[in-house]
Amino acid sequence: MTEPWLQDACSLVDAFRAKTLSPVEALEASLVAIEASDLNAVCHVDADEGRAQATAADVSLPFGGVPMGVKELEHVEGWPFSEASLVFADRKSAFDSTHVARLRASGGVLVAQTTASEFGGVNCTASKLHGVTRNPWDTSRTPGGSSGGSAAAVAGGLLPIGTGGDGGGSIRIPAGFTGLFGLKATYGRIPRGPQTLQPPLTVTLGCLSRSVRDTARWFDVTNGFDARDNLSLPKMSGWEAGLGTVDLTGKRAVVSVDLGAAVVEPRVVAMVVEAAEALIRDAGLKQVDVVVQLPQGGLEWALSNLVGLVEELGDRYPDCSDDLTPEIQIGMNLASHHYTVQSAGKADAFRVALNEQMADLFDQADVVFAATNPDIAFDAAGPMPTKVGDVDLMATYGFDKAIGNNGALTIPANLAGLPAVSIPVGTIDGAPVGMQVIGRHHEEQVLLDLALRAERERPWPLVAPSASA
Repeated sequence: MTEPWLQDACSLVDAFRAKTLSPVEALEASLVAIEASDLNAVCHVDADEGRAQATAADVSLPFGGVPMGVKELEHVEGWPFSEASLVFADRKSAFDSTHVARLRASGGVLVAQTTASEFGGVNCTASKLHGVTRNPWDTSRTPGGSSGGSAAAVAGGLLPIGTGGDGGGSIRIPAGFTGLFGLKATYGRIPRGPQTLQPPLTVTLGCLSRSVRDTARWFDVTNGFDARDNLSLPKMSGWEAGLGTVDLTGKRAVVSVDLGAAVVEPRVVAMVVEAAEALIRDAGLKQVDVVVQLPQGGLEWALSNLVGLVEELGDRYPDCSDDLTPEIQIGMNLASHHYTVQSAGKADAFRVALNEQMADLFDQADVVFAATNPDIAFDAAGPMPTKVGDVDLMATYGFDKAIGNNGALTIPANLAGLPAVSIPVGTIDGAPVGMQVIGRHHEEQVLLDLALRAERERPWPLVAPSASA
């Protein structure tokens, strides 16, 4: 094997079991590809340990022998744990996260640490510590964030699958920008311990994958309660085995590309509407007309997310300010000077209002179709755009709307704890477009079966054209 594996991870396991390929061969091909890549998707390689794992791999396990990437915001014992920040550049992890430990137990070969945005705070993967991560579909564009390194590595053909985390869209946003499949599960589905930081009660774990079955298998081996995350959910089995078994006929579907909260590029609107209506027909759903007008989180909500970071930086701040990326600098400055009991109360009130509106919406619908991102991927180095098509958001709507537009489509599912997927539906100017489908709490299988139907009827490229050239 001279080229890295460009099909999905499940088919790689099949090849191992058929003895047409060995885990060591697959790993070596990935290592060569990572070394040659200009995507800057990987910030640490554990080649020796990876080779040892591949040599001893039990291919009867769900991911036996599959080389994997782990996002740098997750703990892997002995690996760097910088959280993509210069402030913690020399820090190493003393333990595996529960998520990582379960991947090891599933046979995964953990070989590469993938890049993220600093502390996961921005949906563009570029940091002072590691530089700019690039989108394999167009290296002038970002793969998104904060799981941009995993997305770039998987879509770029370097690794078959990688971990992701989603606190405001950080699995779905990069999946949408890189043509991958991404599931943000119901809050608590995969434990986040040990040493779980609970607030802001939005962060979920998962993967960036090339296929629906890869994601289903991932959740089979990683979901389930762990005492070190007391908000984690009980084990749910049959994710992969249950694919294709859900009766979707007659389920109520709402198509609201902008969720009443975002400004979306007109070509993205047209593509998502066409894809949504096609999937509704294919699956036998019943489209219903519901006006969706979700509130967009204000500055208070954004600042409330920085409470944990303030504690982590401790007395290093403000002396470490120059080491932070501009977005984190601004956020910390605003939080330090403007976050008060009153603004905390406003953030809580916003969350309550959003939850009520989402509950009302799902009284009338079973699934909601929307765009994943307001536009195609923007410049790799950032900053986040404040213009969509011909609309200057800053001039038209002001600061909060301009900045908040980038996550306005994905954040509602996080705040309400709802599951949501991003499904590839095509390209504009050579850049991928994702369609988001939001579902009811605990009904991931409905979303997976909808995505499976889309995958079968309108297959998407498993990797970027540059990876298969």
